[in-house]
Amino acid sequence: MNKTLVLENELVKLVPLKKEHNKELWPIAQQVDLYKYGSNDVSTIQKLENYTETALTEEKQKKSIPFVIYNKITNDCIGSTRFGHIDHKNRVLHIGWTWISPVSRGTGFNHQMKFLMLSYAFEKMNFEKVEFRIDERNIRSRKAVEKLGASLEGILRKNVITKSGFRRS
Repeated sequence: MNKTLVLENELVKLVPLKKEHNKELWPIAQQVDLYKYGSNDVSTIQKLENYTETALTEEKQKKSIPFVIYNKITNDCIGSTRFGHIDHKNRVLHIGWTWISPVSRGTGFNHQMKFLMLSYAFEKMNFEKVEFRIDERNIRSRKAVEKLGASLEGILRKNVITKSGFRRS
């Protein structure tokens, strides 16, 4: 993958994730609650390091492109996201693994970031389909993705176990 890939606009900047970013991500990881909907756990520094290592391993395998998210106005790190489950043959990928600081939610960062990623996936990578897999209970995230023009194609029943042990759809 391209280690120099940077996606940005006036509000948000996505830079390739590196191990060194854990220092900036750790204060945010302590604030986010992935307990209810997420299958990933960044609740301790070791779990954050494991999360980063998994993302970087998948990047080497050409299965993902992980990013750190920056607020361009303040230059603050506000979270992480990635392209994942990259299927070059069928030209399909997922956008997800997104977590941002609570103070950044509802401010337009998530929308701008996902718009940048969608544009890049379709226009530069020439993918034909982008998937978002969102817990059916997470109405806020589902509405945010709908604002981008995405449509619900279906629900994968009980296909992911959250970090709380709940099998989500």
